[in-house]
Amino acid sequence: MTNLCQSKHRFFSHIIAMKILSILSLLFLLSNCASGDVAKIKFGKRCTAADANGLKESSYVWVISKDALKSFDKRINKSNCTDS
Repeated sequence: MTNLCQSKHRFFSHIIAMKILSILSLLFLLSNCASGDVAKIKFGKRCTAADANGLKESSYVWVISKDALKSFDKRINKSNCTDS
């Protein structure tokens, strides 16, 4: 293997390692940045039902408190996202 190929391989392996470390640190911060009231973090697109003005919220990451955990799936779910 030539020096150029070795340096390219080393460069790309560093890039992959940095991506993995970045993703892991972001997930760590995401799960630990909230208060102790957090019961669960859900991933995936979910939406609220439209209000009187036709506005709805949608997100791919939901941080759910212990109080809202029981009613979360009824209020915020994937079926509400069909119109968006």
